[in-house]
Amino acid sequence: MFWKKGGPELAPEWILVGLGNPGGEYKGTRHNVGFEVIDRLSESHRIKLGKAKHRAITGLGKIHDSVALLVKPLTYMNLSGQSVAPLVKEYQLKPENVFVIADDLDLPVGKLRIKLGGSAGGHNGHKSIIQHLKTQDYPRLKIGIGKVNKEATIDHVLGSFDRDEKDLIDSAIRASVHACEELVAGGLQAALRVVESHNQR
Repeated sequence: MFWKKGGPELAPEWILVGLGNPGGEYKGTRHNVGFEVIDRLSESHRIKLGKAKHRAITGLGKIHDSVALLVKPLTYMNLSGQSVAPLVKEYQLKPENVFVIADDLDLPVGKLRIKLGGSAGGHNGHKSIIQHLKTQDYPRLKIGIGKVNKEATIDHVLGSFDRDEKDLIDSAIRASVHACEELVAGGLQAALRVVESHNQR
């Protein structure tokens, strides 16, 4: 059940959840930036993503000296909590050790924000997680994808980034990966410093 490589079995200290929609047609869309962060963490730390459990693709491994579970729910965005809550229960972690990475319409493209809890803010993925965890008190990393008129929201979040936004979002994803690494190694304050530094550029 727990990560093991030439030593005792270890439980994850953090669950890192990237939100998105499964399927090739959604790859590279604004709504899938959370998936992109998890994919890059997987590559950087050689944590194999592939074990399907609780309707999610997962990978358990070490980031620096700490064990983390990487998670990409396969439920589609609006039902993310159906995947996240059973994983939290299985690994017996508190919600404050579940870090959820997702897009945010209220932030400019490429800007980042860490929140320690609060409402879903209109994001259906967070709404589902709050419903199934039965708490708002879990930390989250928000990646700005730009705001549009309410009528155009669906097309916007399911669309790709414009050419002039590519560098901004790539920089934000790199910083998000770094923030996750610092979170696992040194806690939320370390992750916050990464986000603040990125936003000052």
